[in-house]
Amino acid sequence: MKLNRFAKFAWGILIYNLWVILWGAYVRATGSGAGCGRHWPTCNGEVIPVEPRIQTLIEFSHRSSSGLALVTILVLLFWAFKAYPKGHPVRLGAALSTLFMLTEAGLGAGLVLFELVAEDTSMARVYSMALHLINTFILLSSITLTCFWASGGPFFTLKGQGKQGAKIYLGLAFVILIGVTGAVTALGDTLFPPQQLGAGFMADGEGGVYFLKRLRIFHPILATSLGLYFVYLGLFFRANRYSVQTRQMGALLAIIYGVQVAVGALNIYLHVPAWSQLIHLLGADLLWITLVLLGANAFTRDPEGD
Repeated sequence: MKLNRFAKFAWGILIYNLWVILWGAYVRATGSGAGCGRHWPTCNGEVIPVEPRIQTLIEFSHRSSSGLALVTILVLLFWAFKAYPKGHPVRLGAALSTLFMLTEAGLGAGLVLFELVAEDTSMARVYSMALHLINTFILLSSITLTCFWASGGPFFTLKGQGKQGAKIYLGLAFVILIGVTGAVTALGDTLFPPQQLGAGFMADGEGGVYFLKRLRIFHPILATSLGLYFVYLGLFFRANRYSVQTRQMGALLAIIYGVQVAVGALNIYLHVPAWSQLIHLLGADLLWITLVLLGANAFTRDPEGD
């Protein structure tokens, strides 16, 4: 791995965006999404809020950190096109990172402008959260690949990857599915805090919010059953025919999944406090990033015979 100044900057941006994502989840967990009212990009009609409430401070700090994230991505894009020649994959990664950072900002603004925050229990909020989560994953993969290519990783193609490609693509689909159900479950836990273990089994059927409670049991079952695939995937790419980096990513994938199961169980046992929700979300993001890096390393070799 070659870490020049650009590569170090790119990895720093990836780490910073993980922090921004976690702070956004904290905004949701504390019900602070309406802290700036129905105003964007201003906060309650002000550029800098005067005499803000704690919810306003939380929401405003998230907006500020998100704005800084956008600025750093634009710097990354400018630097990539200045430092790397035409056709270099780093340019592609930086361009994709910028595109999905802009859509990320747009989705965040939409949540505020359409008041899909705080105590809102509409299906529109559920769908927007799912879309937001998917966009976040794509954004993270774009930044991750920019880091990979800037660190000396070779360009690869998604086509013609044979069985190994199918395994990676299925794994990515599973992470998205589990992640979406997890995000919606976290929303349900925020709106309807569980009072005891097994609350998902005893959820009453009060209209459109019923499924938000039911997901408390469906998400853990889905995550555990489908998640076992990540252990298989990690073991598959531990074969000697793969590079050291690929084998390391395979082992890390299985380890992160195991930790995720443990944190998820602790989350349920403690009745989903905000801090454990954030750790669980971080684990999901790290699982996604590891899977992207696993694919990037594996796809740089000849897939024939896999």
